[in-house]
Amino acid sequence: MNTITQHATPTVLIVDDVLDNLAYLHDALDESGYRVLVANSGQTALQRAYDAQPNVILLDAMMPEMDGFETCRQLKTNSLTRHIPVIFMTGLTEAEHVAAGFEAGGVDYVTKPIRPKEVLARIASHLQTVKLMNQARSALDAFGQAAIAITPQDGKIVWQSPLARQWMQRYFYDAGAHTAEATPEPILNWLFNLQQSQGSNTNSQPLNIIKGSSRLTLSLADDSSDEQWIVLLSEESDEAQIQALTSTFGLTKRESEVLYWAIKGKTNRDIGDILGTSPRTVNKHLEHVFTKLGVETRTAAASYVASKLRTMK
Repeated sequence: MNTITQHATPTVLIVDDVLDNLAYLHDALDESGYRVLVANSGQTALQRAYDAQPNVILLDAMMPEMDGFETCRQLKTNSLTRHIPVIFMTGLTEAEHVAAGFEAGGVDYVTKPIRPKEVLARIASHLQTVKLMNQARSALDAFGQAAIAITPQDGKIVWQSPLARQWMQRYFYDAGAHTAEATPEPILNWLFNLQQSQGSNTNSQPLNIIKGSSRLTLSLADDSSDEQWIVLLSEESDEAQIQALTSTFGLTKRESEVLYWAIKGKTNRDIGDILGTSPRTVNKHLEHVFTKLGVETRTAAASYVASKLRTMK
């Protein structure tokens, strides 16, 4: 009886230079309801993975010409295949070989001789992890949240929500300091420090990137998975805070601008210069703001706004 429903059949790519191994695993996975693809070399595996986009790759560590470690490294350097979980198959149980698999980008390993039940259990576990990640990504996209997914092993950004992509472009790539495919060095350094502090029971420190009057903050939302870490992004800028005042207090954009700069300690003349209007007009806007907020002074307005925003965080 198949264990995978027909309408959502995961694809597994098996890579092994020994044909008997391919046949044995193919039959075991096929009987369990998976769609199975095979490759007998690293080079063929790269092409199959690129074309078919399998859900999981079972990869033999020791193959002629291009071994499994190099094959995995190349899979992880390609933006179209780096997200695919790679499970190594190896008869080598020495610690350095196991470590080499993880360093190359693998998420797990099974030892030869292969036991089908173990392989099926490992595949099911990683497919479930990927499913949960995809659900989280869809939710973040739907609600307009800014988030990125990073693989801890190599520090690569494997996914970004639309809003996160905009901010990453603005804070890192527009300046020309990094190529669009590369993970910015400040993020790599931050990730390295997070890895070093794992298990220390200290809260993960956010990463702050300053650009002009704006600040981008990256915070680790989830580091429970060894496959990907979810990082949330938030931006603090004049424009972002003005928008927050507009949506929170039901003000017009101009009223929010006046209130924002008033809270910053600017005089009516200063605000008029910033907004290109007269001090008299600024005062009129402030009168409307005070009425809407139910306050009478700038100090009271600033206190009320700070208190309201603090309770919403």
